[in-house]
Amino acid sequence: MKRLLSTLLIISGVIIILAYLFDVTYLFKAIRTIYLKGHTTAFLEDYKSFDNDTVKAGSYPISWPLHSSYNEVLPTEKLIQTHEEYGTIAYLIIKNDSIFHEAYYDGFDSNSLTNSFSMAKTFISALLGKAIMDGHIQSLDQPLGDFFPKYKDTKTTVGDLSSMASGLDWDERYYSPFSITTKAYFYDELDKMMLELDIVEEPGIEFKYLSGSTQLLAMVIEKASGKKIAEYFSEAFWLPLGAKNDALWQLDSSENGLVKAYCCFASNARDFARFGKLYKNFGKLNGNQILDSTFVATSTQRRFPESPYGYGVWIKEFNGKHQYALRGHLGQYVMVIPEDNLIVVRLGHMKGPLSDDNQYPVNYWTYLEEAYEMLK
Repeated sequence: MKRLLSTLLIISGVIIILAYLFDVTYLFKAIRTIYLKGHTTAFLEDYKSFDNDTVKAGSYPISWPLHSSYNEVLPTEKLIQTHEEYGTIAYLIIKNDSIFHEAYYDGFDSNSLTNSFSMAKTFISALLGKAIMDGHIQSLDQPLGDFFPKYKDTKTTVGDLSSMASGLDWDERYYSPFSITTKAYFYDELDKMMLELDIVEEPGIEFKYLSGSTQLLAMVIEKASGKKIAEYFSEAFWLPLGAKNDALWQLDSSENGLVKAYCCFASNARDFARFGKLYKNFGKLNGNQILDSTFVATSTQRRFPESPYGYGVWIKEFNGKHQYALRGHLGQYVMVIPEDNLIVVRLGHMKGPLSDDNQYPVNYWTYLEEAYEMLK
């Protein structure tokens, strides 16, 4: 028994030493918060295992009006089947800025906080627009090097970061424990890690989805504005949009607490939907222009002809109509079709297989198609 214990202690010691040598100590946190809980990747309520900054809502939330036919139309059989197969936890159809249909599953409700994952990229891009409005940042064309001297000899701009054309050295894999995306999720000093990365490709040429681009953009916004991201976001959007609930934004574990800006904003379906409404209305709310309309219009159009992306927003036509969306890992969506004054929100545990173009899950379109069926 003593020999076995000694052997285990030696093995543990060697593992710890190797982890420090190869800079993978973040894996201990990954094992504790994700893998030992039976998950192979981040999950909807993992924010409970991390430090968080609070995005404050106001004392007087703006209620969503209920449609005259609120929840009178039953979901289609295909929609029910899709919800069951892919673990939907929230589904909303908002027509003419009124909730037409609303359903929650698996013990979740309208106040349940769940991880936005990459829908947060749209939030950071919107904060870029707000920082430009406020005069903290000059324009989409301002160089990254103006904020971080490491990048002074590169051509990357803040607009390149927002539109996923930064040229950053980044490995976008979610299920590998050794990818930099996984490392960023668990790393204790995220700013230090980010500023060790180089620009390795020509920026501003083509779309290449890299979460690190959004993380760098958030660091730019904090430096330019002098405000923490959660504070600035609350002031710029969460309060004026009338969010009902405080949200939580996951932090690294550094002394200063940097948000994981490319992901990890915990909120609920109704409050997420407010951002769809803001963009649908070109940044205007109750007569107030809280985000520049030109910025929104630019954001919701492709930057490059073959790209599925604008500035922080996914874009693809649906039945010949302009459609754009906030999208997140495991199938978190706020889908907007301005022509029909329609917003569809879906949150859930799984996103399902990708379609032939490898850009959208097959069931992404199901959530839209069946919404139209119900609206008939």
